[in-house]
Amino acid sequence: MTRPTIKICGLQTVEAVRSILSLPIDHIGFVFAPSRRRVTGRQAAEMVDELARERAKGRSTPQAVGVFVDPDLEQLQEILNEVSLDVIQLHGRETPEFCRRVKETFGLGVFKAISISKTQTAFSANLFTPYAGFTDAILLDTYDPVHGGGSGKTFGWEVIPEYLERTRNAGMSLIIAGGLSPSNVGELIQAYHPDGVDVSSGVETEGQKDIDKIKQFVERVKSR
Repeated sequence: MTRPTIKICGLQTVEAVRSILSLPIDHIGFVFAPSRRRVTGRQAAEMVDELARERAKGRSTPQAVGVFVDPDLEQLQEILNEVSLDVIQLHGRETPEFCRRVKETFGLGVFKAISISKTQTAFSANLFTPYAGFTDAILLDTYDPVHGGGSGKTFGWEVIPEYLERTRNAGMSLIIAGGLSPSNVGELIQAYHPDGVDVSSGVETEGQKDIDKIKQFVERVKSR
């Protein structure tokens, strides 16, 4: 069985990027939305430049993902004028039509986050079906009343199997976020086999990325 992709989100420094380049990580996320992990286009560009230097040496590096909440096309263009992203992750209430316009305008990968309430126990096709065709991955995250996602809490994983089947049938990947950490990601993968996992606060210590926790997280994913 193929190993799930790994995304480490909320990186803020070049040093943090350098510390994880030797690990089999597929995506690193830069948050451009209101958050304590928010970075500017210039800060992200410095980190992406570090990836480019490694690629110039013939080394494989993670893809750069920009995380946005309800942006407009002009805001996306402003960031892309400063930093070369591989994927645009839309983490707000963006419509299917807006996602289509993003895909057609910029020609990059598009991830659409769907917030799942902790009390939601049933599959809801209308949450993601309209995004099929121009969205590369659906990211399930735990609903947060302030920011929509990024709560650092898990949702009811029993909804995953049907989402996984439907997204794959629609040609999209399913990435699971929300409260993941080295202590529970192995259980998630063993029970539900998602296409990818996404972590941020679960690999931090006192609000900063912790390389030891990141290594543990990656090892848990690799061992399943």
